[in-house]
Amino acid sequence: MTAYWRPIPMTDVARPDGALTLAGGWCWFDRVERLSRTEPPRIVLLSEVPPEVIDRLTATREPIAGLSWDAPRIMGILNVTPDSFSDGGLFDAPAAAIAQARAMEAGGADLLDIGGESTRPGARELPPEEETARVVPILDALRQDGTVPLSIDTRKAGVAEAALHAGADIVNDVSALTFDPRMAQVAGAARGLCLMHAQGTPETMQKDPRYDDVLLDVYDQLEERLAHAESHGIPRARILVDPGLGFGKTLQHNVSLLRRLSLYHALGCAVLLGASRKGFIGTLSGAAEARNRMPGSLAVALHGAAQGVQMIRVHDVSETRQALSLQQALGGTT
Repeated sequence: MTAYWRPIPMTDVARPDGALTLAGGWCWFDRVERLSRTEPPRIVLLSEVPPEVIDRLTATREPIAGLSWDAPRIMGILNVTPDSFSDGGLFDAPAAAIAQARAMEAGGADLLDIGGESTRPGARELPPEEETARVVPILDALRQDGTVPLSIDTRKAGVAEAALHAGADIVNDVSALTFDPRMAQVAGAARGLCLMHAQGTPETMQKDPRYDDVLLDVYDQLEERLAHAESHGIPRARILVDPGLGFGKTLQHNVSLLRRLSLYHALGCAVLLGASRKGFIGTLSGAAEARNRMPGSLAVALHGAAQGVQMIRVHDVSETRQALSLQQALGGTT
C-alpha cells in the first residue's frame, strides 16, 4: 500500500519547538497528513513520517534561473496571442507586448512567461512556425535590456529551441514533455523546466475529465514525468511542478487540488500555481468575465503562498505583489 504525505503548513509566529521548515521557505510544519487510496486520511506526528520523506519536505529548493525560494515569487503572464481566454488580442502587437512586460516588471514580477499559443479549453493547435514568429521577436526585445528571467510557455520543441536561443531561461511545458518527443532534449539546455499536469489536450481536456482520486492521480503522474525528465539528464532541482488547475479538471477537481496543495512539496522540487482568472474562479465568485476575476485570483494566490507554493503565475502582477507583501509581513515571515 502506497502512502502519500502532505505537510500541514503554518506561518504563525508562534512556532513550536520541533517544527520543521518546509522546503527551506517561509512555512513550517509539525504535523503531516497521511493519505492513501485505501484508508481515510490521518494526521500523524513527524515521528511517524519516513526519514526520506522528511528529507524531501525540508530540503531547501535550489535556485532556478537565479531565483531563490525564500519568499513567494511572481510569474507574470504575457500572452502574445489573439485568442487567449483572458487577454487575447491585447498584447499580440509587439509594442503592446513589450510595454506590458515592462509594466509587469515594474509591478514586481520576478519572471515573465511568454506564450504564443492559446491553451484555453477548445483552442486549436497552432503551427510551430506561427508560434515561433509570435514569441521570438518579443524575447529578443525583452532580453536586450530586461532584468528578470524569461520563460517560454510552449509544448513544442522547435519553439522552445528558438526561444532559448533568443534568451529564454525556462521552458514551461503544459504537457509535461508528453506532446513533443524532442522536448526533453531541448529543455535540458534551459536553466529551468516547469512540468504541468494536464488530462488530454486543450481541444478535449474539458470534455468530462475523470479521476480515481484527483489529488493522488495528479501526484503520481507528476512523479512519473519528473522521473522521465531525470532520465534525460534534467535534475529535479531544476524543475518546478504545476498541478494544472483547469487543464482537464472540473470545478470540484480544482477545489480538491487547492485544499491539499501542499502535498506536492513531497515531490521534492519547487511548486508553481497557475490559477489566475480561470473559469473555476468565475464559477465560485459569480464573475462571468475573466477580466473581473482579479479579486478571486488574489484569494487563490494568497492561499497558495500560505501552502508554501514557491511560484504564483498571474495576470495581475502589481496587485498580487501588494497582497503577498502584506501576507508575508502579517504572517511574521519577513
